[in-house]
Amino acid sequence: MNFDALFSTQIDALKEDGNYRYFAELERKCGKFPHAANHHEGTVRDVTVWCSNDYLGMGQNPLVIDAMCEAVQRTGTGAGGTRNISGTNHDHLLLENELADLHGKEAALLFTSGYVSNWAALSTLGSRLQDCIILSDAGNHASMIEGIRHSRATKVLWKHNDVADLEAKLKEQPANAPKIVAFESVYSMDGDIAPIREIIEVAEKYGAMTYLDEVHGVGLYGPRGGGVAEQEGLMDRITLIEGTLGKAFGVVGGYITGSAVLCDFIRSFASGFIFTTALPPAVAAAARASIIHLKASGVERQQHRAQVAKLRAGLNAAGIPHLENESHIVPVMIKDPVKTKMLADYLMDQWGIYVQPINYPTVPKGTERLRFTPSPLHTDADIDYLVEALTNLWKQCAIAHDVSQESA
Repeated sequence: MNFDALFSTQIDALKEDGNYRYFAELERKCGKFPHAANHHEGTVRDVTVWCSNDYLGMGQNPLVIDAMCEAVQRTGTGAGGTRNISGTNHDHLLLENELADLHGKEAALLFTSGYVSNWAALSTLGSRLQDCIILSDAGNHASMIEGIRHSRATKVLWKHNDVADLEAKLKEQPANAPKIVAFESVYSMDGDIAPIREIIEVAEKYGAMTYLDEVHGVGLYGPRGGGVAEQEGLMDRITLIEGTLGKAFGVVGGYITGSAVLCDFIRSFASGFIFTTALPPAVAAAARASIIHLKASGVERQQHRAQVAKLRAGLNAAGIPHLENESHIVPVMIKDPVKTKMLADYLMDQWGIYVQPINYPTVPKGTERLRFTPSPLHTDADIDYLVEALTNLWKQCAIAHDVSQESA
């Protein structure tokens, strides 16, 4: 059997639909974010990155860099094994204590990524709790969907951010069955924010535990960067808060926080924790330095909000349609995969602006977009230049009329 032919058939179908993904080859420059070098067909040029999840530029922060370098010199490069077999390093425990404190919880547990922490935690909870029912927001991330699927627990979808539908679905479930309400704080593609208080109240009413993904909230919201739940004073009412070290904190890794027994339960039964090499101690040290800094400093968050507001104001003044939301994510809707890639290519080729086209399966077909994520390190000049480029593009391309009409 010609397996390569089978693979090629499906890849060709992606290309025909306009959903094939082309990766920009970037070389980040220490201290220069959001500027980077783009390697393409033997050439190298400077570009401005407008779609990074290093939301606050902490991956370039001297304190974080110094912490990683010091830890490499002190401990070497790798962890030495799984957490169970020689891989639990002192830096891991220091970081877990810092994360527990960030979210006001008894304990925390590290994972190799935010995807893995969601997948491992939800699959373990759903499979180990007998007759468990997981009520999942329809907009939840793929990592949550896969974790729930892998658990083989009963899954009940509720309409995105619709508390009335959640309550209706909870009413239908057996009163004595363990129930988990799984949702996110900030949804990364539309940038909308969940009604966390209302969700908690409904979950508490029906005796369900709450599982909150704060991946796009930690570091960015709340007086110490604990996320939207901290901003709203609700962390103590959430059973499990999951987050990442790879976005606003600027490093890599994922984690969960909760009661000591909850974290011990996941530690003891989650295959995604047990059977993988631990994060390098230097990564843990860098993440801890980032968290400590952002707990004490609100400067980055304040400047971040200011630059997001400036970009939105610029787009409004130029008549560029974008999704309104209360978060830091600025989606410009195109609604066609081919046109979305065409715009992204034009911005890169003609203006040196890099924004990745977002298409299926990251978003549903027909909702393709350019997703802009301003940072505190994007200058006013960077914003003006982006708005100028989009305005120029909007005037030139046939999509301008189509998108404006659809967004009206």
